[in-house]
Amino acid sequence: MKKQIVRTFALGVSAVALALTTGAAPVSSIEAADKKPTITVYKDPSCGCCKSWIEHLIKHGYRVDAKDTPEMTGIKRSLGVPDRLSACHTAVVNGYLIEGHVPSADIARLLKEKPKVAGLAVPGMPMGSPGMEGPRAQHYQVLSFDKTGKTKVFASY
Repeated sequence: MKKQIVRTFALGVSAVALALTTGAAPVSSIEAADKKPTITVYKDPSCGCCKSWIEHLIKHGYRVDAKDTPEMTGIKRSLGVPDRLSACHTAVVNGYLIEGHVPSADIARLLKEKPKVAGLAVPGMPMGSPGMEGPRAQHYQVLSFDKTGKTKVFASY
């Protein structure tokens, strides 16, 4: 009986030690992706920059459900994207709208802080934004917007 108690105790200590050492191990990219939500992206099937933005999201651990549609104007209108903030693609994540080439870091900040906004937008297609990389970059802003279309600078690049 005494040997069985000692053996059970030793197994318990080993299990605790294993849990402690694996708990400190770095998280794999697969595990990190499991913690990030899926982003649904509505895009024109022939748009190359939309595909590049999706690759940016995937590279930063997001899962993407891409929906090709030639009816982008209708999608934007039905989701509530203000016309003046319009860009080439529209996404939805955890109830927030993401319009245009918004960097993944700003999406992560939005999801962490959970502000009372409808979403984020990078109007137009500024060079140097994710999916619009090239030999030159221009300054651009990521804007938060509410359901009335009121905007506020969320980030500047």
